[in-house]
Amino acid sequence: MSTVFSSALLLVVPLLFAALGGLVHRASGVVNIGLEGQMLAGALVGVLVSGHTGSWVLGILGAVLAGGITGLLMTLVITRLRANAIIVGLGVNILVAGVIGFVLKWELGVAGTLRIDGLDRVPRWHIDALDGVPVLREIVNDKDVLFLLALVLIPATAWMLRNTAFGLRLRAAGDAETAAESLGLNVLRKREYAGLIAGVLAGLGGGYLSLAQVGLFNSQMIAGRGFIALAAFYFGRNRPVPTAIACLIFAFFDAWQGSLQTGTSIGQLLTTLPYLIVVVALASSAAQQRARARKLPSS
Repeated sequence: MSTVFSSALLLVVPLLFAALGGLVHRASGVVNIGLEGQMLAGALVGVLVSGHTGSWVLGILGAVLAGGITGLLMTLVITRLRANAIIVGLGVNILVAGVIGFVLKWELGVAGTLRIDGLDRVPRWHIDALDGVPVLREIVNDKDVLFLLALVLIPATAWMLRNTAFGLRLRAAGDAETAAESLGLNVLRKREYAGLIAGVLAGLGGGYLSLAQVGLFNSQMIAGRGFIALAAFYFGRNRPVPTAIACLIFAFFDAWQGSLQTGTSIGQLLTTLPYLIVVVALASSAAQQRARARKLPSS
């Protein structure tokens, strides 16, 4: 069980980044279905930049940039062209996967997996003095600076949304669009800022997967984590701390099913559980939106 817990603490990091980004985007009034594609873009660019520069820091910055651009472009299509957010998000996931498949095959000459010899990866620390302390060693040892960043982002996101002018205006754009616009708030611009933040964090999550956890890029490596992050912030009702708890629960399930024999019925059930939660969450959100629409007075 201690091995499962230790693995869960590592697996939760990319989920946390993506879920907190999606949470910020959702607070502005946009459901970010494109987290999967933004993570995938960050994962590939992170490996390419780190491999060519020999610096994992530059690799992470490249991942952040790739995710940010993808998230911003997706949001611009939603806000400026008035496109459906769910359809656009799914389209982004498909488009990014297709472009990456083309780049891997025709530009890099590989099929699905990109390995770079001597890839500079995110370093981890290990404190020998903690080896004899069962619980503490699982929490502290073999972690990295991005693990700490993910932990810091939980209270930082909560504080930003509740106590800063930017966060309050962001929430106003999502909770009361008409009232916010009547007060002179540029709702579309706030949503675009939120989309940029969501893309940056999703790209960071993808870069963490490729540069800290795996050390390579695979076109299937995101493996639904964007949708799991989506389920997490719906499960957490758009609050950072409950969202983080949901991420940890999903990460624990992931670590647990990974410790089971491949193909067992329990492992398959745990693998499909997050997707079932996403379906329920989206159905619930649609029902709530219809209920609110019925309560609005007719003009």
